[in-house]
Amino acid sequence: MLRSYSFICLSRCLRIIPVFLCFFAAGVFVDQPANAQLKLDITRGNIQAMPVAVPDFVNGLGQVDQLSQNVSRVIVSDLQRSGLFRSIDPASFIDLNANPDTMPRFPDWRVLSAQALAVGRITQEPDGRLRAEFRLWDVFAAKQVAGQRFFTQPENWRRVAHIIADAIYERLTGEKGYFDTRVVFVDETGPKDNRTKRLAIMDQDGANLQYLTSGGDLVLTPRFSPSRQEITYMSYANGRPQVYLLNIDTGQQEVVGNFPGMTFAPRFSPDGQRVVMSLQQEGNANIFLMDLRSKRTTRLTNSASIDTAPSFAPDGSRIVFESDRGGSQQLYVMPATGGAAQRISFGKGSYSTPVWSPRGDLIAFTKLLQGQFLIGVMKADGTGERILTAGYHNEGPTWAPNGRVLMFFREARGEAAGPRLWSIDLTGYNERQVPTPNYASDPAWSPLLN
Repeated sequence: MLRSYSFICLSRCLRIIPVFLCFFAAGVFVDQPANAQLKLDITRGNIQAMPVAVPDFVNGLGQVDQLSQNVSRVIVSDLQRSGLFRSIDPASFIDLNANPDTMPRFPDWRVLSAQALAVGRITQEPDGRLRAEFRLWDVFAAKQVAGQRFFTQPENWRRVAHIIADAIYERLTGEKGYFDTRVVFVDETGPKDNRTKRLAIMDQDGANLQYLTSGGDLVLTPRFSPSRQEITYMSYANGRPQVYLLNIDTGQQEVVGNFPGMTFAPRFSPDGQRVVMSLQQEGNANIFLMDLRSKRTTRLTNSASIDTAPSFAPDGSRIVFESDRGGSQQLYVMPATGGAAQRISFGKGSYSTPVWSPRGDLIAFTKLLQGQFLIGVMKADGTGERILTAGYHNEGPTWAPNGRVLMFFREARGEAAGPRLWSIDLTGYNERQVPTPNYASDPAWSPLLN
């Protein structure tokens, strides 16, 4: 029997290239129709985690080795960290056969209450590449609901694990995953009154940490481009605060414009061709937009107040920003071309660091109220405000590319304390610390990697 399955190649430069849909003579991998029943409803506030079983993957000989085991364990970690899935303890497994060529013994998995079963194989090809393949089974319906194969270089094995976890997440929730992503942030070391701050980048689970700057100059507010491996950030290089562009792959950086005042709070437009930022002159700050190709600059606000922290709507039509033009720090929305701004925050306290969800439906923010810093979300018209978490100092929310999870930084009281990265589900559940080697602040989540 011939069955279809997806075939994907990962090149050395970490781009995922869809190659073709093929038939596999062994009859192993088959994508079931989209109306298969296994699906987790994640629209409710309090979600009961779906029990899933992920036995250790095997190698080309059908045995578990260190690499195949590492891949399966990263998948398990991704799924559990989402808060939507509960991994069944391998010690309880009855059917230890993880061979993706063999039909599972479904009664052995049903007795463990497993609703989904993922099995896979990691094979070293003669040309040195890794071949990774997996199947996802609906245990109670006794049928396959997903299956894919990937080719990549050995050093990309963690990306393969994240991509498989994304495929499982998408099939079981109906929404895109967010595991094959990276986070850029400010790494902080040293005493509180003399911190060394370096730009750093890592996988969303804290692995593969790399430093992008040396720490010789203060750096703040890094932000990812939505279309290129590029970030924008603020640096005090040469003693003057300016906005920079940095190419992650090449290390090349350049100043975004030569402005007479201080530039800060940069963020890319959805097409990656423009940067919106705040420029401080004569005691106030206004928002400017620069085209990165022509270097043409357009002033978007013109007030005697402090307008800063702009963020585009994902369709590029509007910009949300914070301003004290009404006497307190509040959130405003204006057309992306500038013009009249509408206030959208009317709750008690002051609002800052707004960032539009990739879905376009919500705006995340930081709120200062009665000595506490709150992380919350509201609709783009200001309605439906919800607080997700509160603490002594929470700040700087950033969205996962699927709009389901937020990351932010939190600092505790005390001279010895420092900021750490945390994530929280959009529902306000599943709050977790994100591992970093040192103190960390100002996170920015990348889009899904290509």
